[in-house]
Amino acid sequence: MQAWQVHELGEPGEVMRLADVGRPAPGEGQVLLRVRAANINFPDALMCRGQYQVRPPLPFTPGVEICGETEDGRRVIANPALPYGGFAEYAVADAAALLPAPDALDDAEAAALHIGYQTAWFALHRRARLEAGETLLVHAAAGGVGSAAVQLGKAAGATVIGVAGGADKAAVACDLGCDVVIDRREQDVVAAVKEATGGRGADVVFDPVGGEAYTQSAKTVAFEGRIVIVGFASGTIPSPGLNHALIKNYAILGLHWGLYNTKNPKLVQHCHEQLTELAARGAIKPLVSERVPLAGAADAVQRVADGVTTGRVTVLPSLENGAAA
Repeated sequence: MQAWQVHELGEPGEVMRLADVGRPAPGEGQVLLRVRAANINFPDALMCRGQYQVRPPLPFTPGVEICGETEDGRRVIANPALPYGGFAEYAVADAAALLPAPDALDDAEAAALHIGYQTAWFALHRRARLEAGETLLVHAAAGGVGSAAVQLGKAAGATVIGVAGGADKAAVACDLGCDVVIDRREQDVVAAVKEATGGRGADVVFDPVGGEAYTQSAKTVAFEGRIVIVGFASGTIPSPGLNHALIKNYAILGLHWGLYNTKNPKLVQHCHEQLTELAARGAIKPLVSERVPLAGAADAVQRVADGVTTGRVTVLPSLENGAAA
């Protein structure tokens, strides 16, 4: 089979190599899956660079989220067991963690439902306890996890303010359903949020960016508001001023979704059931901006790493060219 492998750490476009390798052999409690679609996540790029908390042994195949097919023909969503990741024709995954792919979504959409949407769901509902009628501020609203947060916020009855970088991404955020869209390249984010909320600020802030975005979050969060930290796509990890949190009376919450897989896996299953129901009634639908063939995976991972994509970019091993399938 064909699989992308990383033999040394560095930029994805430079260190990912497509090779002919043998199919991985499932270990105890694992199953072999034919990869129908593999969604690209920012952690895939971080793993290539050696900057992610999970560091699989070299060589490894990146790709942490797939829609796959079992030997008996079931369509499932899975997180491949590294080092045999999803940017390949076959992958292995833990049998106990397989989730049924929703009938309402095609392979690419199903592959994009898992990590980003689970992260957003846990951030908004489990950590921040978002309520209908509240205002939600989403940084990187046109990105993979940000677009999920926008859709889930709207489904929960919140007023959603999306922050995006550039006119094209702002247009995507608008199409996703944001009530207010702020182009951070053209507007003062803090002033725009205060204007949109009558000076009150946002009840919940969803921040997958860090850096300057966190500084803006602290300045725009409302009284008794909640800032949920889900990542640092900017590359800068902020150092919050806890005196500011005390004086302004807001909460800073962390969300590491992967911990739920070991600490409380039943909640992961419950979340998937909620997401499946929302997808069935059309309340959420993963924004798949590109569908690329297996041969284009390295370039696609690099573009995600560079922050020039919107929504989700998905690799389809059966796709012979870059046309949508």
